[in-house]
Amino acid sequence: MLPKELLETMRAKIASTAHPRELAVDVMLASQNHYGYLSDEALEEASRLLGMTPLELEELATFYDFIYREPVGRFVIHVCDGVVCWMNGYDSVLGYLTEKLLIKAGETTADGLFTLLPTACIGYCDLSPAMLINGRPYGPLTPEKIDEVLSRLRAEPPKPRLAR
Repeated sequence: MLPKELLETMRAKIASTAHPRELAVDVMLASQNHYGYLSDEALEEASRLLGMTPLELEELATFYDFIYREPVGRFVIHVCDGVVCWMNGYDSVLGYLTEKLLIKAGETTADGLFTLLPTACIGYCDLSPAMLINGRPYGPLTPEKIDEVLSRLRAEPPKPRLAR
C-alpha cells in the first residue's frame, strides 16, 4: 500500500485532469519509485486509482523499457542497442558488462546491486556506445570507463529501501 501522502498527491493529480488515463505511466512510475518495481499489487492499486483494468496497465507497462515488473538491482544499467550504438560497439560493451558483472542481459547480480538491460535507443547517439544507469547517461564507453563507473557505484553508500 502506498503511503497516504503519495496516494493523496496522485488522487489530486488524477482528479485535476479531464482524462485520468493520460496519467497511467506517471502513476505506475510513482508506484515503482516507491516500491522499487511495479509489483502485481502496485499495478492493481494503480488500476483502481485510474479506473482502468490491471490488464490495460499491464499492456502499457510491458511496452516501456523503464517500467520494471520484477525486482531490479539498486543500479539499473540500460545498454543502448540502437543503430548508432550498435555500429559503434554495443556488442563489445554488453559482452564486457556481462563478463564484469557475471550476469546475462536481463539478470540482476547476486548482491542485488546491478541489473543489466539492453534498451532501444536512449537518445545519446553523440556518446555512442552509451548506457544509462538509473537515468544518468555514460559514454562513449570503453572498458576503462565502464570499470571506473562500476567502481564508483559500488562505493556509493546504499540509500534506505522503502518497505514493500
